[in-house]
Amino acid sequence: MKATAAVYEGAGKPFSVRTFDITDTPAGYGRSELIASGICGTDIHMVDGTLSAPVPSIIGHEFVGKLVDCNAEEAAKYGLAVGDNVIADIAVPCGTCLLCKTGDEANCVNMGVTNGDSIDEAPYLWGGYTEVNYTPLSNLVKIPETINPTAAAAFACPGPTAMHAFKLASRANIRLFRETVAVVQGLGPVGCYAILYLKAMGVEKVYAVLAGSSEKKINLAKTLGADEVFSLARDGEEAVAARLSSEHNGLGVDLVYEASGSPKAVPLGMQILRNRGVYLVPGQYSAAGTVAVHPEVITFKALQIIGSSQYDMEDVRAYLAFLKEHKELEEKILALISAYPVAQINEAVADAKAGKNVKTVLVK
Repeated sequence: MKATAAVYEGAGKPFSVRTFDITDTPAGYGRSELIASGICGTDIHMVDGTLSAPVPSIIGHEFVGKLVDCNAEEAAKYGLAVGDNVIADIAVPCGTCLLCKTGDEANCVNMGVTNGDSIDEAPYLWGGYTEVNYTPLSNLVKIPETINPTAAAAFACPGPTAMHAFKLASRANIRLFRETVAVVQGLGPVGCYAILYLKAMGVEKVYAVLAGSSEKKINLAKTLGADEVFSLARDGEEAVAARLSSEHNGLGVDLVYEASGSPKAVPLGMQILRNRGVYLVPGQYSAAGTVAVHPEVITFKALQIIGSSQYDMEDVRAYLAFLKEHKELEEKILALISAYPVAQINEAVADAKAGKNVKTVLVK
């Protein structure tokens, strides 16, 4: 038996498409067959060279598949069995650093990954851009039978990322209420999920801010639940800032969720927040440049700025629980997906990079 995989050959280079033997499953691992594996913004950063990755390697960390081979007794320890649909979580916290010991494994300073081994040694297929994946059973999360696994793949990374950011906000005693006025900056997968989540949680006012003026994206944001969509290109930053700062009788908005990845978004986010406003920042995930800010705004507004770069198994489970509780979102989520066979990796990456699709996934 053989499987096709897309191999990362370095920044700025096309992926190669290679065929690998399907070998015996190592002890403690599960072998899963691809259902859908997302192309994340993080992967695009690797393609662009703003994040590093081993060369050659099989990148990708949003693998959703069907578990087809494992040791039954070992799998049972993790509530797994052959036939289960699973999400493969690549993060392996060390368990011994200060962060791990204080309940913050997602920010482990010695974080390992499950997809970092050599593709020249069996079983070869460690990452997400492959028809077959090998992951430690301890890093597989079962997808409830009531959830369409392809729908789960749409936000396999953005969903847990958001859940972790909101969990950190909760730890800081920040709560979402119906009266909350929230702004989402950016409308990639991270921003799309944030809009869906905020509306599903009962937040009455959710605004989206986009850099461009694409009517397609503006309509998409409204479809996802945004009450109003602002375009910086169309409306101008000054007018957008003035409009959003007018909330709460001129105090500004309660919450800004930065999902654009653009450093230019940060000063605007700080500007439109009210005193004691909350800025959740999971979107700045690569060295995309610097931007000038007025730090006194943080002081005089007493802003609460929370960065969030990773997630843990608990967040994956929270994401799946959210999908299970909100089945009414499933069709809307499925409509966001554009699927490509693994062999069409270069077309898929090009389309994802160009923003042609909302969510790009690889399928068998």
